[in-house]
Order: sequence, then structure tokens, then C-alpha cells
Amino acid sequence: MYSDITTLCIESGRTIIEAIRLMDQSRMGIVLVVDRNKKLIGTITDGDIRRSVLAKISFSESVDLLLKRKGDDGCISPVTASIGAEESIWIDLLKQHKISHLPLLDSAKCVKGLVKLDELLLGRTPGLEAIVMAGGEGQRLMPLTENTPKPMLPVGDKPLLEIIIKNLADAGITKVKVATHHKPETIKTHFGDGKEFGVDLSYVSEERPLGTAGGLGLLKPPDQTTLVINGDILTNVDFRAMLSYHKEHQADLTVAVRHYDLKVPYGVVECAGPAVERITEKPVFGVFVNAGIYLLEPTTYCFIPNDEHFHMTQLIGRLLSAKRVVVSFPIHEEWLDIGNHTDYQRAQELVKDLKVNT
Repeated sequence: MYSDITTLCIESGRTIIEAIRLMDQSRMGIVLVVDRNKKLIGTITDGDIRRSVLAKISFSESVDLLLKRKGDDGCISPVTASIGAEESIWIDLLKQHKISHLPLLDSAKCVKGLVKLDELLLGRTPGLEAIVMAGGEGQRLMPLTENTPKPMLPVGDKPLLEIIIKNLADAGITKVKVATHHKPETIKTHFGDGKEFGVDLSYVSEERPLGTAGGLGLLKPPDQTTLVINGDILTNVDFRAMLSYHKEHQADLTVAVRHYDLKVPYGVVECAGPAVERITEKPVFGVFVNAGIYLLEPTTYCFIPNDEHFHMTQLIGRLLSAKRVVVSFPIHEEWLDIGNHTDYQRAQELVKDLKVNT
């Protein structure tokens, strides 16, 4: 049971960004909206936050707006239980209503704690294995990558790949594979079997570069959901929240996306034939970009060719053509794709502020 009310509850009228900060502290994937007496009004889940990003709702808006959106979607008052009830009753309620979180109230209907179904049933292991794609040569980071794989470049006082693997371990993901190509011995010598880093680590070797997904074709299809992450990403994304979102949407593949603003440095002229209809000075267009983090169901592996150069974008295209469920998981956490020297210098500053295990 989680009972730190200070990070679990947020008063009505507070902002979405405040809710996100509380969620980041508790890592429970939910905040409970309460009145001044700590009586429950409603719940805001991590999924609600992600959907607000897709809807382009400002984080300065009140959490009450998200509660209203849930009401418009037909969501009723949250399911709750007594703090003094038997654990079996909590589990039955969670299963009956097909929910992940259960707020616990006292006799005055004030919040006293929260339980999660996965922790009641399975402990803190999310039932997920990970594959880190670490085979890139990092041409744009030469000469730093001439004798060092890009994921092994130091960020702060540790290699980037070590930060990624420790974050996976912190999320309860202990079975990790690393796809290697460029200077693989550097990676294997540093990590070995992974025990020192809290994971069971194995390797898959690409004899030639196989793209962002080709290395998956060298593996035996897994029997559980797989997290695939590029080995050049610095982030504190909540992998547990991503898995919950993936399951909620019953997705075959979930791709993490990041909001990105495209700033046009000129006045944009919109025309209908020769006639000017509108001119906008230096507009900004918001788009979502691929963040290089994915969740795959075992059934997606039949769409991946064996030992061929293949990208994740191609896999997504094949799944969409086959009418499989592909969903986007918008991330609001810190995220940086280290692709060039400028990004690498930014990473040295960003790692100081990130809540990552460095």
C-alpha cells in the first residue's frame, strides 16, 4: 500500500503541471484530486495526462479540466475501498472493475492510501523484458566514436548505456538484451552478464548494421511484451506507465512520441490560386516525433524479416497495413536523442537535473 498522502493527493484547482510533479515523485501513475478536507473528488491517471498532451491541453490548466473531460467521456466516480478491508476485497474490486489503482478511504471518506493490482498480485516486477539497440556507429559523433560505441560515451560520470540499463532495473525490468555491432567488445567487457548492474544481460550481435529494428529479427520471438529502446537516448520516462498505457489500449505496438515545435523563420503565405488568402509571420507548427522507445507484443515479430536491414518505421507501416493496433505514448518527461556533438554537450548538462540513477 502507498500511503504518502503528500505526493498522492492534489487539491481541486491546482494545475496539471503540479499533478505531473507529484506523479513523478510517487511513481504510482496516478494522483487523487481532493477537497481541502482530503475527501476524494476524482482521479487523474498517467494515461489522462498523456491524452491531454495529444489534445494539446496546456499544463497550466487546472486538473478540474481533466476531470471534466473524463466525465464527458462517461467516466463515473472512482471506485474506492475501505482502508480496513481485507486485501482479497481490494483485489476483487480491482479485477471486477478492470482498473489498476484503488484509492483507500477511511470512514469519513478521506484518502488514506492507494493500492495497485500488479503489486498486489506480482510484486514490483512488471512482466517485461527489454532490448537496447546499441549497434550504431555514431558517425556524426566522430572522432569520439572512432574507438568507442556511441552508447558507451560518458554522460556525467557513467556511460550512457549504463544509465539506460540502471533505469530499466529501477523499473523492475531485469531481463535485458543488448544488440551490438560497432566495437561490441567494449560493451561486453564493461557489463559482462549484467549482475553487477542488477539485470540478467545477454547480447545479440549484428554482423552488419541492421537498422533500428533489424536486430530483432535475429532473436527468437519472446512470449511476453518487449520494451525496445535506442541506445543513444537520455531520458527519465516512466516505463511502468508506458506499459500500463500499452495494456489499456490493447496495442500490438506502442511508440513513444515527443512534442516538437517547427519554427518557420519566414512569413508563410497561403494562396488559393493567385489570390492571397492569409499571411502568417513566422508561425510555429507543433508535431509529434518518434522518441525511439517502443513496446511490442510477441505477435509483431512475424512482421520482422530475419537478418535483414529493417527500421522501426517499416515495422509500424506493416502493422498499420495489417490493421493491427498501433498507438502513440506522448512523453512529457525529459528526453534527449544524442545524435551529434551539440546534443552530446546538452546531455552533460541535462544529466545533472534528471531523476536518473547516475
